[in-house]
Amino acid sequence: MTLRESFAGWYRHRLAGVAVVLAVTAGAVVLADRAVPEPAQADLQGQIVARMRTTLEQADPGQHQHAGHGAQQAATKDEKPPVVCGIRVYGYEPAEVTALADVRTVYGFHLCGVAERGRPWDVAVKLAGPLIMDMSTDPPGIQVVEATADVMFVDRLRQMFPDRYAELAQREALERSEMADLRRRYDTAAGL
Repeated sequence: MTLRESFAGWYRHRLAGVAVVLAVTAGAVVLADRAVPEPAQADLQGQIVARMRTTLEQADPGQHQHAGHGAQQAATKDEKPPVVCGIRVYGYEPAEVTALADVRTVYGFHLCGVAERGRPWDVAVKLAGPLIMDMSTDPPGIQVVEATADVMFVDRLRQMFPDRYAELAQREALERSEMADLRRRYDTAAGL
């Protein structure tokens, strides 16, 4: 073997090693980028959920605008049972914003229970359904989708929600983890 052949073999193996290292590094970067949601968007989603939950839990159940639903009277006039809510965000407008202050309208779902002392979840007053939250006002406005004497629920939903969110609202409510968290928080608030 000549010196030239020996050098060419060594050089070729070294280049192959470098190529393998570069390929593995590039693949890892691509996989890591896909595995982690964009932090700003995930953070905004969390902020929206927190704001919606706070708004609904601090609002009087009558402000949820559900026809025919109300909490039973508390033991004293000053005592109001806490409202505990689970939230699912279908989307928000404008969709391209990255800061909570820029969000104007949120389309989502809520399931709230009025946590009267000692009253289990299964018999608690509940407020639930698709809703639109107007984030441009303080406090945010709450508009619940409800049927009327003349308009069926699904038709009212389609009137109020953009098509892409109306489709989600017809088939999806709370995620399992959100429901489990809601039940845990309800039991704590009701003293169970």
